[in-house]
Amino acid sequence: MLLFCSFLKSFLYFCTTQLTTMYKLLIRPILFCFDPEKVHYFTFSLIRIASKIPGFKAIFRALYEVNDTRLETEVFGLKFKNPVGLAAGFDKDATLYKELSNFGFGFIEIGTLTPKGQEGNPKKRLFRLKADQAIINRMGFNNGGVLEAVERLKSNTNVLIGGNIGKNKVTPNEEATSDYEICFDALYDYVDYFVVNVSSPNTPNLRALQDKEPLTQLLQTLQNKNVAKVNPKPILLKIAPDLTDEQLLDIIDIMAVTKIAGLIATNTTLSREGLLSEAKAETGGLSGKPLTNRSTEVIRFLAEKSNRAFPIIGVGGIHSAEDAMEKLAAGASLIQLYTGFIYEGPALVKAINKAILEQRK
Repeated sequence: MLLFCSFLKSFLYFCTTQLTTMYKLLIRPILFCFDPEKVHYFTFSLIRIASKIPGFKAIFRALYEVNDTRLETEVFGLKFKNPVGLAAGFDKDATLYKELSNFGFGFIEIGTLTPKGQEGNPKKRLFRLKADQAIINRMGFNNGGVLEAVERLKSNTNVLIGGNIGKNKVTPNEEATSDYEICFDALYDYVDYFVVNVSSPNTPNLRALQDKEPLTQLLQTLQNKNVAKVNPKPILLKIAPDLTDEQLLDIIDIMAVTKIAGLIATNTTLSREGLLSEAKAETGGLSGKPLTNRSTEVIRFLAEKSNRAFPIIGVGGIHSAEDAMEKLAAGASLIQLYTGFIYEGPALVKAINKAILEQRK
């Protein structure tokens, strides 16, 4: 038994040190041969099946988790076991959050959810830009509706969950607040924090809700409902990287007025500056490596101009531990992965947590 345990420990150590190489050389090239949206759901099926095999959850945790109390981070009244989360859009319908938590994430954000289920935009709507280490998506809030997600969240016992909420495509902006209220009420008992998404470029006119007056009204309405609860939940706002400095200053003012808990910076961008891939001509939101610097600039601007008056979750172009540390140094309290998780593999989560531990020695 001692010999077996020693072998298993050595094997896991070898696997851990070679995870990124194995993923990039063996797994990613195969996955990238196929349509990205189909691969996404195929991968979900594989993870779900593997997680049902006895012992596999423990193997995933052994390979990817970093358990250390020094990683614990308290932000807006919540204790995160580590600062690395999975961004919204990956598990839109809360179908795989339990299994994904075994890859070392400290929290998982589901959504964007809308009151009614909707198909989203016509396919093809997801594109890899391999030369740029990026993705363009124009998914359009495709999801089964908030009530379906609630049913799956009812069985959650130990995963810290963020609920990202939006409006249905057919709902005019003048009635958008009602959609956000419906999602807020439905999810309230089943998520740990909320994210108001008004920054996706893939729902017509949605970004107009980022203007100062409608955004203040929307956030104040939700915050009024929130503070009337016995145990209010943190409400965050997710903003676009394409906002001007003047608009970012407006965001800081809105934060002071509405007193919501924090920001997520940033969503995808409409910019195509410097891209090499032919797919750059596709419409939609760009995520990945080209967003690294801009998202960090937005975080730094907001942190400095507000005198760090509120927490920021940094997301956008995190493809390495160094990218993550730059966002934390710029003023982020937590970070989230999406495109970097796809390009670099799940070992990225562990690499970031180890880098944070090195800094906190």
